[in-house]
Parts: sequence; structure tokens; C-alpha cells
Amino acid sequence: MKSKKKSFDSYSKKPLKDEVRKAMKRYFAQLDQKNMPIDVYQLVLNEVEPPLLNAVMQFANNNQSKAARILGINRTTLRTKLKKYNIK
Repeated sequence: MKSKKKSFDSYSKKPLKDEVRKAMKRYFAQLDQKNMPIDVYQLVLNEVEPPLLNAVMQFANNNQSKAARILGINRTTLRTKLKKYNIK
């Protein structure tokens, strides 16, 4: 029997999906009920991607090949994202 990979780090012991769920619940609770939110997916990506990329680049000592492997994306995609968010 295979064990499921868990989406948390060994320090916090809190699943990332639980933190996202809480953040989205707070986000929707703060909205005016008369207005429907739009582009929530892009909003979340724009909020999460830059700090994720910064953290991984720092962990990888700015080695883009290593960072791309850690993220599970190819180096060209990483370079495109770094440029998009003006991350050096």
C-alpha cells in the first residue's frame, strides 16, 4: 500500500491546502455580497507565485536550474516567470 504524499513541511505540520482554504474563506467573507468576485484564480496566482519563486530562488542560491528542479518546471518556464515578476 502506497502512502499519500502530504502537502506540508516538517516544521509547521500544517497542510498547505488548509492554509489556502482559510485564506480563501477570509477573502470571501470580506467581499461585498452584492458583487461577484472575478478572476480569483489569477488573483491567487499573482499573490502566491512571487513569494514562492523568491523563496525557492533563495533556497537554491539563485541557481535557476536547481530552482526549476525543485519547482518541477523547466528552466525556460522559470525564467519567464522570474521576468514576469521582475525577480532577479
